[in-house]
Amino acid sequence: MIKISKLEIENVKRVKAVKIEPSSAGLTVVGGRNGQGKTSVLDSIAWALGGNKYRPSQAEREGSAIPPFLSLTLSNGLVVERKGKNSDLKVIDPNGQKGGQQLLDSFVEELAINLPKFMNASNKEKASILLQIIGVGQQLHELEVKEQEIYNRRHAIGQIADQKSKFAKEQAYFPDAPKEPISASEMIQQQQAILARNGENQLKRQRLSQFQALYAQQGQEVERLKAMLKDAEAKRTQTGLDLATAQKDTLQLLDESTEELEANIRQIDEINRKVRTNLDKDKAETDAGEYRQQYETLTTEIDAIRQQKTDLLTNANLPLPGLSVDDGNLIYNGQRWDNMSGADQLKVSTAIVRKLKPECGFILLDKLEQMDLETLKEFGSWLEQEGLQAIATRVSTGEECSIIIEDGYVAGQEGITLQQSPGEIDPGEGWSAPSAPSSSTTWKAGEF
Repeated sequence: MIKISKLEIENVKRVKAVKIEPSSAGLTVVGGRNGQGKTSVLDSIAWALGGNKYRPSQAEREGSAIPPFLSLTLSNGLVVERKGKNSDLKVIDPNGQKGGQQLLDSFVEELAINLPKFMNASNKEKASILLQIIGVGQQLHELEVKEQEIYNRRHAIGQIADQKSKFAKEQAYFPDAPKEPISASEMIQQQQAILARNGENQLKRQRLSQFQALYAQQGQEVERLKAMLKDAEAKRTQTGLDLATAQKDTLQLLDESTEELEANIRQIDEINRKVRTNLDKDKAETDAGEYRQQYETLTTEIDAIRQQKTDLLTNANLPLPGLSVDDGNLIYNGQRWDNMSGADQLKVSTAIVRKLKPECGFILLDKLEQMDLETLKEFGSWLEQEGLQAIATRVSTGEECSIIIEDGYVAGQEGITLQQSPGEIDPGEGWSAPSAPSSSTTWKAGEF
């Protein structure tokens, strides 16, 4: 990873002359009161590495007769300079070959020198950047579209199931009603069949009465007509046989009542109303069960898609353990961006920036005064662990600051000069290269 080994700044915005050797890993905090030149240090680095689109609108320090001067030495040996009247860029590699902005752009990540661009982006934009750099953005988008489509279908089916259940609960139920609607014509046919059978029974009773009368008459006839006894007895014997048959036929006879059928015929409309009500209730309950089954099936499909999303992110080469995307939002250790601590937000931002261009080993951070000392320490320790370099500003003059800027200088190094005076201007180049400073003009940042 490429880092900043040394930087020299003169006459840029509020900076008069500053030379710093930031820590190669961890957090280098540039402290000081407001208006002393802290942010000017970061703006100078962004201008030197990011090109003229990062040039301050008023780059030259007010009241200075000498143009801005910037010189950065990188860990890969490149020297980046801006100097002269037009602040022209010069990039020299270790072999003495010159380069330009294109060379810097090949390894300097824009978000590393403009981290607020990432941190101020929306949650969706942050998540989109992460998904693109790990190469699963399109796949995850397709899964989310499919999940939403099934979710909408399941929601609609769930509403129908609830409506069916509510309708079934509101319906009355008549347990004594038959399962199917009854027909008046069928009931009349049943009544006529019963009446026919009862008519047959009546004929048999009449027949019994006839035989009984005949038997009695013939008995008298035997007494009265002795002369005809033999013939009468024979007839009577036969009649006795017929009587026995008739009696046998009537022993098990039982007349059926038509009262219930007659009542049902009178109440057929009410009975059928109850039957239809029961059928509606049964149908609603059946429909509700079927829709619930469909709802559960769709729930299983949604769970499967969500598992695919989880597997996709689990198997992806994420820049930070615990970092993920859920429903288009960046998630770190289970928390969305607005619920993350300041240190976690910086960790996530730094890790994603590093992933964008792994060879870019530094970031610039402005206004760290919003963080307490414990958070600063935690973030600094993480940077050291990851071998990353951060140069940051903080409105403070406390011990947490690696250097203090006072009135455009590093405190204790006031009055140093980094480039030649106006009288030594080289007409061909604008300004000659600065002479090598003595060790007394160099401030090396301590580690935090």
